[in-house]
Amino acid sequence: MDPVNPLAADPSRVASLREVLMAHLAWLELRPGGIRANLTDASLNEVNLERANLHRAILNGAGLVGANLTGADLGGAVIEGADLRDAILSGADLTSAELTSGNLCGCLLAEACLAEATVRMTSFNGGNLREVRMPEAKLHECDFSGAVLQSAGLHHISAFETNFSHADLENALLYHARLHHCRFTGANASGANFGSARVQYCDFRESVLKGTKFNRADLSGTDFCRASMAGCDLREARLNATDFSGAVLTGAMFAAAETFTADLRNANLQGARGFTAVQLTRARTDDRTILPSGRPGPFVKGLGSERPY
Repeated sequence: MDPVNPLAADPSRVASLREVLMAHLAWLELRPGGIRANLTDASLNEVNLERANLHRAILNGAGLVGANLTGADLGGAVIEGADLRDAILSGADLTSAELTSGNLCGCLLAEACLAEATVRMTSFNGGNLREVRMPEAKLHECDFSGAVLQSAGLHHISAFETNFSHADLENALLYHARLHHCRFTGANASGANFGSARVQYCDFRESVLKGTKFNRADLSGTDFCRASMAGCDLREARLNATDFSGAVLTGAMFAAAETFTADLRNANLQGARGFTAVQLTRARTDDRTILPSGRPGPFVKGLGSERPY
């Protein structure tokens, strides 16, 4: 049975919150009288919990709008249906935490750690997650639209039907990530590293991906229509049925990439390197395609149009 929440009756009692934290620390240290912190449905809006130890605490339905949780330990915490809009969680530790149906819109999670966290149906819309660390986190139907994720560590994450539309992922690390049916429409992921990632049936339409690394990634069925991808590294990538129609791929690298049914119609490939005649024959080009040599398409074998300039 879950412990009783002593704050439910009178959430304004700071003394009660202090007692809950002290009893929780005793519980973590296996001392007599210890009780696991249960802040279910507690109203803690704008409360100061800086560096609080809430490791493995229960915060289901808690109201923490604008709360200060800077540097707090929320590792292994159970957080379902909590309202953390505009909360400050800079440097907080949420390793292995379980976040479900939460609202973290506009939150500050810069340099926080969500390693191995399980996050379902939670919104980080418009939040600041600069340099957040989320290796091996599991994301399911989450919303990071408009969020700042510059230099975020998202390597080895598993994400399904998660929305990164218009997010800033510049220089983010997503190598070995597993991304399925995720949306990156209009996002800026310039300089990001998707090396060896599985990015299948995702939507990168009109995104900015200048100098982004997709080497050895599986991009099967993903849509890069009208994306800006100058200087991208697509070497040894799987591009089967990938849509690059209308994309700018000037100076991109394609050596040893699989291009069967890749859609390069209306794409700008001028200066692209590593293409072979076989690769371009297997892909779809048209009279609007600008080939690596600068000639207009469609690609015709034997003219040398696969070679830049």
